[in-house]
Amino acid sequence: MEKLFGKTVTLLTSLLDYRSSRHNVIASNISNIDTPGHVPKDLHFDDAMSQAMDRKSVSLTRTDDNHLTREGGMSRENDYRIEETGSEVDLDTEMTKLAENHLMYNLSVELLARKFRGLETVLKEVK
Repeated sequence: MEKLFGKTVTLLTSLLDYRSSRHNVIASNISNIDTPGHVPKDLHFDDAMSQAMDRKSVSLTRTDDNHLTREGGMSRENDYRIEETGSEVDLDTEMTKLAENHLMYNLSVELLARKFRGLETVLKEVK
């Protein structure tokens, strides 16, 4: 898919998967607000992404066909981890996280749509 659409589409679809999973975790925190002993959780992908973006280059050694996906990158599953974030659920904090996550999801969808509209324009011009 990367040869046809470039790295942008792969990155944006991974980001949509992350935002969808994060929505489920935040919704779980909100739904368990009155559950005694429930510890809020959150997905941590941003830290790993920031570290990856800061590095100039990464050298990978492929010693087995199963180490990397066919696209040559990380698999989209389990690229982030769920961690406990505090001792009790705060509704305002969770609702803020949910709203921010929703906005970022919509932004990712819009960027993906613009990418496809750009490809559509190129294809129409070629005709």
